[in-house]
Amino acid sequence: MPIRPSEKARYPKDWKAISLAIRERAGNRCECEGECGLHRTNPGPRRCEEVNGEPAKWAKGTVVLTCAHLDHQPENCDPANLRSYCQRCHLRYDIDHHKETNAATRAAKSPQARLF
Repeated sequence: MPIRPSEKARYPKDWKAISLAIRERAGNRCECEGECGLHRTNPGPRRCEEVNGEPAKWAKGTVVLTCAHLDHQPENCDPANLRSYCQRCHLRYDIDHHKETNAATRAAKSPQARLF
């Protein structure tokens, strides 16, 4: 996922190399095993089948692998905290985090918030 300019300072200077190493570790495939809420089967989760650069199997377009922070903290670049996710799994994994940050951003921009 693109890094917002306001968040860029929180990422290490070598983020591109770190992200590439995680995607290589994953074999250029999505590492999601149901963390996003999809890929859950009985008796257990299965790994997402999306491969970087290939046509997406479950969405339109071409798969783009991203590097997700499981704890949503860009400063924490421990390999155990990072996963290579396709854009679909990454967006779904981060949905609650996005709702929280979007609500805070809207509140900060609201003229009514300045009244109190």
